[in-house]
Amino acid sequence: MERGGFLVSLTAGGLAGVCVDLILFPLDTVKTRLQSPQGFKKSGGFHGIYAGVPSTAIGSFPNAAAFFVTYEYMKAVLHTDASPYFAPVTHMLAASFGEIVACLIRVPSEVVKQRAQVSPSSSTLRILSNTVCEEGLLGLYRGYKSTVLREIPFSLVQFPLWESLKKHSKTQDLWSWKQGHVVNSWQSAVCGAFAGGFAAAVTTPLDVAKTRIMLAKAGSRTASGNVLSALHGVWRTQGISGLFAGVVPRMSAISLGGFIFLGTYDKIRSLLL
Repeated sequence: MERGGFLVSLTAGGLAGVCVDLILFPLDTVKTRLQSPQGFKKSGGFHGIYAGVPSTAIGSFPNAAAFFVTYEYMKAVLHTDASPYFAPVTHMLAASFGEIVACLIRVPSEVVKQRAQVSPSSSTLRILSNTVCEEGLLGLYRGYKSTVLREIPFSLVQFPLWESLKKHSKTQDLWSWKQGHVVNSWQSAVCGAFAGGFAAAVTTPLDVAKTRIMLAKAGSRTASGNVLSALHGVWRTQGISGLFAGVVPRMSAISLGGFIFLGTYDKIRSLLL
């Protein structure tokens, strides 16, 4: 990737991430509280719906920028246009590498954010200091493995589907049925909404496991980070409804997020390139 392309991906990805995370933060809080082991009401209900937003505001830009820089770089390295049959695999691999890198930034921000969301009376700074004092810096990375295990399957579904829908829109305009159409940021956003909503639905159990691991008491079995153990615990106590707790706000947030995030990303890239 050339330096210009690197800066464009960094800027477009970072700004897109900030937009979507701040706009949709209330939906994310509702989803987290629905998935919390102490229940929605005890976690705060609809009170303090912006608890934890400073953590998101700080981590959002570098997190999204890191993902898209890695994603575009890996697409260039793997030669997306080499074969149309290999393109979906390329997008899957590029998105997976992007998630692994981005989670190095995302997880500490997510840990602090989610703990603040279920403890709205505590400040973000207090939760950060308590986490570091009680668990050390590694405490900020509790749930890294479960987050990666959630994000990679999500990206394996979302990004190939997004790229495929955009490609179809280029060859045949879904809105006006004109041949030779070039996809614009609006259509990219619609494709992103469909792709994100579908991916969100099928990966909700992994999101529930990640939330439980991040919110578990230090030293508990769930806090060890075993995803299968966390899923089994939810299944045993709450059944299938527990595994899909928060699926509606998650799908809503990620569909809207896909619309804003991927549409904004393509729009900013087109303006900067």
